[in-house]
Amino acid sequence: MSKLKKSSIFIYIIQFLGMSLGAALAAFALEEFLVPNSILDGGVAGIAIIISKLSPFKLGLLTFLINIPFLYVGYKNLGKSFLIKALYSVTLFSILLEVFQEAPPVTDDILLAMVYGGVVLGIGVGLIIKCGGCVDGTESVAIVISKNTSFSVGQVVLIFNLLIFAVAGFVFGIDRALYSLLTYFITYNLIDLVNDGLEKVKSVMIISENGSSIASKIYKRLGRTCTSLEGSGLITGTKSILYVVVTRLEVAEIKRIVDEEDQSAFVTISDVSEIVGNHIKSTKAMHNVKKNSKKIT
Repeated sequence: MSKLKKSSIFIYIIQFLGMSLGAALAAFALEEFLVPNSILDGGVAGIAIIISKLSPFKLGLLTFLINIPFLYVGYKNLGKSFLIKALYSVTLFSILLEVFQEAPPVTDDILLAMVYGGVVLGIGVGLIIKCGGCVDGTESVAIVISKNTSFSVGQVVLIFNLLIFAVAGFVFGIDRALYSLLTYFITYNLIDLVNDGLEKVKSVMIISENGSSIASKIYKRLGRTCTSLEGSGLITGTKSILYVVVTRLEVAEIKRIVDEEDQSAFVTISDVSEIVGNHIKSTKAMHNVKKNSKKIT
């Protein structure tokens, strides 16, 4: 078995372990914090909670059954790999909902349930998404809707969840709907934190007269290569414009480098939502690229 194949299998195992842990955390949050206090999650879980409260059907079974058509839509748009991971995470999540249903709730304090339930749920769902799984198929439908309308995926999901919370207001009372909405925002932010973490990237643009020396130091210390352009200011004349993408932890070092080389430099720092293509992360990575290119030639 080749090293590449072994590495792929190892990554696959890690992903499924991550989805398993995420499913356990998400199910624990729902059954031990949120459901006993009539606080809803968004998406499929929210629909399942409402139906389970009004019927004899169990939450785990409803979650699985309601997700099936959504997963089919996801399969048509995202492929077989998505379906395998999503089906695994949804199935395990649904089973664990039944397991944790037998345990007594952690707290009956509504504020504690809202905050800690939202945090644990966000971490769990974030882990599942990070590993390529899914426990809420509504996003796959939102992708299809966004392709045919002017709404983004996030806007479609938000509208869908607001409708669920509105229904919850009639079923459980307006206070529970408002608590559910707050929980949703806590969960949403934790999902982002788990997926982006400290590796969330920033784009940095530096306008300086010493662009070459700044770029050299950035590469030497951080292993980041800069894209250099030439710009002309109305008053200041010709200057170098450097563009580089770094993690949030590296921003402070970028500032130190600029301060050392050119205190009059102009720097802008912005969030980056997505990167497409290869991005060299270290001098070691650059060394490997050069080494491989020599072998090819």
